[in-house]
Amino acid sequence: MSAATFGTRAIAACASGLFFCLAALGGASAQDVVPAPVDGTALLAARAIAMPIDGVQGPALQDTFTDRRTGGSHEALDIPAPRGTPVHAVDDGKLVKLFTSVPGGLTVYQFDPAGRLAYYYAHLDRYADNLHEGMALRRGDVVGYVGTTGNAPPNVPHLHFAVFLLDADKRWWKGTAINPYPALRQLP
Repeated sequence: MSAATFGTRAIAACASGLFFCLAALGGASAQDVVPAPVDGTALLAARAIAMPIDGVQGPALQDTFTDRRTGGSHEALDIPAPRGTPVHAVDDGKLVKLFTSVPGGLTVYQFDPAGRLAYYYAHLDRYADNLHEGMALRRGDVVGYVGTTGNAPPNVPHLHFAVFLLDADKRWWKGTAINPYPALRQLP
């Protein structure tokens, strides 16, 4: 094959994608191609999540994501509401874990439909009736009620709401924290 023919084929292969470009130019394998990192903030914005508590206006929220807490950064929003206020699923998806922890109290972990984002609802007073792991959730379904379980001050009922970009293993308890404030702040 002439150099000109190889060059033309290499350019055409490059136009088809990085893997083909690398393969045409040097025999790279699929293992040599590193996927681009996922922008969790953009992924969350594309989901267009709903407000988890009725009657809360986006502009009234305070960004508590970077607030200092025992053990580090907060990495969540605290949304004040009266004890017993229903907490709604912010998106369609699957309920993957009901869990009681020392810091979060009664918690719910929900994955988005693609299993790329985890939504975390904590300090719940109680769970919604008939809630169980593995069930499908629809945006707006009640998952629990605002409370102060875990390490929340007993006189400050609120929802601790967090979002995580899941890793390839899709571990419900682990991921990269994404600030939900920009996505919720824009809601009326």
